Amino acid sequence: MIRPFQGMVPRLGSRVFVPDNALILGDVSIGDDASIWFNCVIRGDVNWIRIGARANIQDACCLHVSNTIWPLLIEEEVSVAHNVMLHGCTIRRGALIGMSTTIMDGAEIGEGCLVAAGSLVREGFQAPPHSLVAGWPAVVKGPLSDRQREIATSVWARYVRYKEAYFADGWPIAEAPNIDAPRPGFAEGHPYP
Repeated sequence: MIRPFQGMVPRLGSRVFVPDNALILGDVSIGDDASIWFNCVIRGDVNWIRIGARANIQDACCLHVSNTIWPLLIEEEVSVAHNVMLHGCTIRRGALIGMSTTIMDGAEIGEGCLVAAGSLVREGFQAPPHSLVAGWPAVVKGPLSDRQREIATSVWARYVRYKEAYFADGWPIAEAPNIDAPRPGFAEGHPYP
């Protein structure tokens, strides 16, 4: 379900996959060839959310923001595995976020990082590019091995193929709703809340 909120309509690139039981609401922008999977909630109701091209947000993820303080930025070719919570953070290009991870406000995961499954990334945490992040709470374990880099960079391309397989099977390409009087998003000065 793709819904406007307070006149802010989600913006979708070309060939984006969103099943009916995912919810995308408000000031959300999703790039070309991205995929949002089953039972995800992406709630841009108090700040903006940006998801880059070819990113994938896998089943049962929750993406949210902090009012007027922390938006959520997910760059191109990021993979966010099943049951992840992202809140007001920044995920740089090509990162892989492992299953059941939580990343808190103001944290930044560098380009090409791998965040291990089940990690808790604290507020304001900074992960340098191409590093392994793991633990509860998470720490930087060091640079990625060649095998870990291969894993981190392989997932997004598979998910582009997966969503194309759904389209070939008759699932619809996602479309944003049209409304009579759309309003600007939070970055452009939306007055709510």
